[in-house]
Amino acid sequence: MKALFLNASLKKSDQPSNTEGLAQEVIDLFSKEGVDSEIVRLADYYIPYGIEKDVGDGDEWPQVFEKVKAADIVILASPVWLGEKSSLATVAMERLYGSSSETNDKGQSVYYNKVAGAVVTGNEDGAKHAASSLLYGLSHIGFVIPPNVDAYWVGEAGPGPSYLDEGGQENEFTNKHVEMLAYNTMHLAKIFNENPIPAKGNVMEE
Repeated sequence: MKALFLNASLKKSDQPSNTEGLAQEVIDLFSKEGVDSEIVRLADYYIPYGIEKDVGDGDEWPQVFEKVKAADIVILASPVWLGEKSSLATVAMERLYGSSSETNDKGQSVYYNKVAGAVVTGNEDGAKHAASSLLYGLSHIGFVIPPNVDAYWVGEAGPGPSYLDEGGQENEFTNKHVEMLAYNTMHLAKIFNENPIPAKGNVMEE
């Protein structure tokens, strides 16, 4: 199976990402179970806003979308800013929505039989709000959301150390949610690989 992590950090790959640090904990568990993972740092791509599959003028979203289509598991990872998911996470959700009219070979949304989850980090509260927004959006366009697939870590209120600086890797609550996210997405993805959702009742209209 293949897992794709869309890291909506506002930092490019030449800078460390706390969100990616937490995502790596999930990847480590996936690797132990034979799941291949890839992280896409969305800030490295030119992804304009819009509700379209390709807005032209050098739009690089189609490259990312091809990776989404090839994945069995998609994890949207975001930092918390002002109590919300990042602006780049919002753009990613909008672009995913813009591609949702594409169908699989049964006429269902292209996201059917794909399993999704969320990883969230931040210095203040807002993780559950950000995760609920991400998971609802993914479910609405066709992804399946297993139970307990919101792994998050937040620090104290106000400026301060972030996940990698604060030793967030040692947080028992976060680590348990990382474990549930990893195994519940894997379990369900395997089920859908062997027994996909029937097309009856959910074929996209032309």
